[in-house]
Amino acid sequence: MNIVKARFEFCRALAAVLCVSLAACTASAQSDRKSGLPGAQSDKQSSNGAQARTASQGPAITVRSNLVLVPALVKNGAGETVFSLTADDFMLTDNGVRQSLELVEDTDSQPLALAVIVQTGGLGKDHLHDYHDLGAVLDAVIGNVPRRVAVIAFDSKPRLELDFTTDTDAAAKTITALDEGDPGAAILDALNFGIGLLRKQPPGYRRAVLLVSETIDSGSETSLDDAVHEVDDTNTTIYSFAFSSTRAAVQHEAAKLPVPVVGSPYSNEPYAPGGCMSKDPNADPDAHGKRSVQALDCASDLLPPLRLARMAFLAAKDGLKRNVPESVAQLTGGEYFGFKDAATLRRQLVTISNDVPNYYVLSFRPQAPDPGMHELEVSLKYNPELKVTARKAYWVDEEPDGKDKAPQ
Repeated sequence: MNIVKARFEFCRALAAVLCVSLAACTASAQSDRKSGLPGAQSDKQSSNGAQARTASQGPAITVRSNLVLVPALVKNGAGETVFSLTADDFMLTDNGVRQSLELVEDTDSQPLALAVIVQTGGLGKDHLHDYHDLGAVLDAVIGNVPRRVAVIAFDSKPRLELDFTTDTDAAAKTITALDEGDPGAAILDALNFGIGLLRKQPPGYRRAVLLVSETIDSGSETSLDDAVHEVDDTNTTIYSFAFSSTRAAVQHEAAKLPVPVVGSPYSNEPYAPGGCMSKDPNADPDAHGKRSVQALDCASDLLPPLRLARMAFLAAKDGLKRNVPESVAQLTGGEYFGFKDAATLRRQLVTISNDVPNYYVLSFRPQAPDPGMHELEVSLKYNPELKVTARKAYWVDEEPDGKDKAPQ
């Protein structure tokens, strides 16, 4: 009789534990569904999603997941958009590790927050007349969805010319009336400013930037490191339209770029004798004598995923040095166009208006996202001849308590 009673008590206890586990999983799934809108870069981390417990049930169950969204545009050799693909047609790697994908449906019906960032300083003053009467094409780019549009002008400093409004005509008139600026072209500062404003928009909104500028940054206070972080730390797609910087400006800026250090753990040269953790001060010049930085550099060299992320970060910085608008468009999965006059700009905006509704939005949940930049590579399994334009990176912050924080 005691045996029967003991078995009964054991079964009752087991059932209680299973009920708590099921409740935790259900709460997590509901949280995922609520926070998985295309306008958000990732789910709110649900580390407190299953804390219900009693003294007899042991430690709390902790559930945590990040949703990473990757917009992708697919075209054939003739430049025509390819439709009807499924998640199974795509292959995506995160720092070289293949991920399980899902396809987010009906993203083109989501509201859109758009920041139009226009260079008025430097060479930008010569193109102000190209931006007249853009109301119709702006409407076409946004589509028939709820919208918020802001206009930002910049020379050596960014300025908010028109705060977010639902009136596209007001935005177009603001762009038409922009005044000439000073000789500066602080593109990175303007992007940083615009993305900061987009962060404050409702989380259910998709976020995008139309950047019109020259190719070379001049005068930004934002560092290249911060620029890469900022661009990849939010679910903002950047569409860039650039006129060429003068050859003299390119040479001037290139002269200020640092020369790669021989023996750097991120170059193709070997370490100094003794390995990457050698006490030789030349073993890791990037560490500047800090052993903790040297250890992290060694880890990235020894662990392939971390090294891939570091290489992607350095490649992004290098791209910003050469051509800011092209680099930020590629990083975010947007598109880049060079233009000469009003006619070519308008034609390219029409192209964007056709492409924006036809993006595939892929999503995946990395199991254990490491803090820092993550390199993304998207390809097609069965049609390698098709061209895929997709987001190339995302960023995971590290919170002060040591927990990873996905970008918002």
